[in-house]
Amino acid sequence: MMNVEEIKEYLPQRYPFLMVDRVVSMELGKSIVAYKNVSVNEPFFNGHFPDYPIMPGVMIIEALAQAAGVLGFKSQEKKPKDGYLYYFVGSDKVRLKRPVVPGDQLQLEATVITNKRGIYKFACRASVGGVTVCEADIMCAERKREQ
Repeated sequence: MMNVEEIKEYLPQRYPFLMVDRVVSMELGKSIVAYKNVSVNEPFFNGHFPDYPIMPGVMIIEALAQAAGVLGFKSQEKKPKDGYLYYFVGSDKVRLKRPVVPGDQLQLEATVITNKRGIYKFACRASVGGVTVCEADIMCAERKREQ
């Protein structure tokens, strides 16, 4: 549905911090399914951990927040180039359930729980091969970028 070039229109992050490779489905204002291909070349694997590389949990949460950000931007028809950003402002109920390692394809799912005055709350789930690796409620705030 969206390749990485289209995704870059809706997210301000760039390599090495862009965590969404493809969007496979989206229902505007409701939900998104995207994925990140986890490569051994990710810069964080050099130190986390050299002899047993696992994706840091905070990076999984960031990937979920970015997928949620794409949903928010697309739902509102706003883009970073128009001066808008979605800030990650909080998370609740975070559970990391199993390691994510090089070669995994991380499926990212976000569903809108609420949207009040530009503050979105999403129920998020990351999985590998249908097995849940992380669950979290994530909050993002839509703001006009300060010049």
